[in-house]
Amino acid sequence: MFNLSAPTTGMFFLSLLLGGIGVAAKLHYIPVLVPYAFWLVVAALVVLLLGNLFKGL
Repeated sequence: MFNLSAPTTGMFFLSLLLGGIGVAAKLHYIPVLVPYAFWLVVAALVVLLLGNLFKGL
């Protein structure tokens, strides 16, 4: 159905960084970002999805 490829290292680490910040915000380690914790994790998953769908991204 989809021609998937491995994400580049940069996309993977960007996704990991966004997801980590989202989890840290949800656990109140970053109080300013608590309202955006869910959306940070969603953005991390979207970045990872785009990295898998588009080759070389």
